Amino acid sequence: MSITTNIKGIRDIMRKDTGVDGDAQRISQMVWMIFMKIFADKEEEWELTIENYKSPIPDKLKWQKWAADEEGLTGEELMEFIDTELFPTLKDLDISSSPQAKIIRSVFEDTYNYMKNGTLFRQVINEINKIDFNSSKDRHLFNDIYESILKELQSAGSSGEYYTPRAVTQFMVDMVNPQLGEKVLDPACGTGGFLTCTIDHIRKQVNTPEEREKFQNSITGIEKKPLPHLLCTTNLMLHGFDVPAVRRDNLLSKPYSDWGSGDKVDVILTNPPFGGVEEDGTETNFPQKFRTKETADLFLALIIRLLKDNGRCAVVLPDGTLFGEGVKTRIKEELMERCNLHTIIRLPNGVFNPYTGIKTNVLFFDKGKPTKEVWYFEHPYPEGVKSYNKGKPIDIKEFDLEKAWWTNREDEDFAKYAWKVDAKEIKDKGYNLDIKNPHQENDDLDSPDIILKKYNASTDKVSSIQEKIINVLTEALS
Repeated sequence: MSITTNIKGIRDIMRKDTGVDGDAQRISQMVWMIFMKIFADKEEEWELTIENYKSPIPDKLKWQKWAADEEGLTGEELMEFIDTELFPTLKDLDISSSPQAKIIRSVFEDTYNYMKNGTLFRQVINEINKIDFNSSKDRHLFNDIYESILKELQSAGSSGEYYTPRAVTQFMVDMVNPQLGEKVLDPACGTGGFLTCTIDHIRKQVNTPEEREKFQNSITGIEKKPLPHLLCTTNLMLHGFDVPAVRRDNLLSKPYSDWGSGDKVDVILTNPPFGGVEEDGTETNFPQKFRTKETADLFLALIIRLLKDNGRCAVVLPDGTLFGEGVKTRIKEELMERCNLHTIIRLPNGVFNPYTGIKTNVLFFDKGKPTKEVWYFEHPYPEGVKSYNKGKPIDIKEFDLEKAWWTNREDEDFAKYAWKVDAKEIKDKGYNLDIKNPHQENDDLDSPDIILKKYNASTDKVSSIQEKIINVLTEALS
């Protein structure tokens, strides 16, 4: 039986339970139960790899004791155990005992059991027990299922939260290129897309136990809402993170002036909520010139503050930030004066479908030097595509065009998509960063695939000429 079948079976069982109301509750219920099974499977691994490992979970509450036997607790007896023993104990777990205790407590503090029917609950448990999260095959497949669970959250965009397509996340991580030992932060991490991409990127650099420890202590995510936090914690465990790397918090609620040098990080990768509005009073944590209730604007001001000198950032922002005035202008002035905003990738409509049709951009900047010029690159649709949708999302291979251009920005092969604007011109326009592609009219130019092929052919030709010159010089000098 495939994991897809398991997850579908779990969904179908939960729909019969009168206590579970809607997608968000069903997903929250499913994920905390899956989290418990993953934790049980991970403990088997930790007992072998962590010296003197001691479980933070009381023996009676371990998954193996109450859930593993398919003929075990069920019905009213099971529900009484869940509601009066399991949840109260895990919500109040002593976090000083181990890092793992901290993970469990953070998960259960704001998690609830919605199911009412103990027989249906037992059926869900039995489905979950069919998945072996220590099996690399099952773990890999579950990552794909996990993505589909996220996409089911139809309410995802209601507070300005948009789950970032994996291709965009991957491209941003590839270009920023975080290194082992650098402190990496996502201050609005949602379900952990940037964190898991970063983990996969840096893991290739880890070879020793000391490097592994350094790696596990250098990545941090912050998420203020319970369900994304639960999903993120589970996601990180599936990616082999054994220490608490994500915490429930809202960084905007801390006074701007309280952030000191010890809080600063080397790399920030994020897609802060846009279109969202913060609670009354949140803006008073910021200097007068940055005060607004618009979440994305506050996060941009905070990101600039939190980066170390020479720190690097890639952030997703809507068109409204680029052309907006007032507070937006003052934040953009701060950005260009304190950071080198070297690149803006303009994404086309539909990248965030089905959550929003808002046009978005990826801004890349380094802190420490003012901006002298900004390069723009307009990401084209693949040939034959007029918009992205749920069934046909943006693909990482499409970013091969930007990757080829990244270190060859003056190359004429990319002229249709790329243009450069002097910082003075942007300042003279009141820090309006919404500068359109001057080459848009030239629709008769080649498609991105052909441009990329021509570029690759030209670099091959250069390499061939260089090789011939070397051969000639070698013969002449011999």
